[in-house]
Amino acid sequence: MSPLELCAATLGVIAVWLTVRQNIWCWPVGLVMVLMYSWIFFEVKLYSDMLLQGVYAGLQLYGWWQWRRGGEQHQGREVSRLSAAGLALSLAIGAAGSLGLGYLMATYTDAAAPWLDAALTGFSLVAQVWMAQKRLECWPLWLALDVVFVGLFVHKALYPTAVLYGLFCLLALYGWQSWRRAPALARA
Repeated sequence: MSPLELCAATLGVIAVWLTVRQNIWCWPVGLVMVLMYSWIFFEVKLYSDMLLQGVYAGLQLYGWWQWRRGGEQHQGREVSRLSAAGLALSLAIGAAGSLGLGYLMATYTDAAAPWLDAALTGFSLVAQVWMAQKRLECWPLWLALDVVFVGLFVHKALYPTAVLYGLFCLLALYGWQSWRRAPALARA
């Protein structure tokens, strides 16, 4: 347990709490957190997670823009649901990305958990894009991923990060409940 990991975990809780509250400051706080975690994951040879943090940095900027200027009127996104086709396509892309990344990590690196790490990476990217677009379905996907992340981080002795992801599970439940009551969904 390092001071960097404790700081990153704290920022993670703050970022997700702000996301649940639909506060736009979730994005810059999240950007700092993911940059810290990219180094942490490099140190413990979770290379897919390290790469994921780099992609998250870009997605933090995308989410920040979407929440400020996205949507039909370019005045920010409202909570919405995915269509069945959008859901299926997104999950298929996540699965394909997971398989491709898993193969690369298993074949060309000394990654600690290449296939699991790659699957968590692929589907986390899907969840993050959904979150940036304020799709309600991001929360149940995050819940499922976070449960598995807790086990992985306990296995790698990243205990503060495992606790963080345990809190993320609770926040995902809260976010799902909170976003389901969003005025935009009630109008739909």
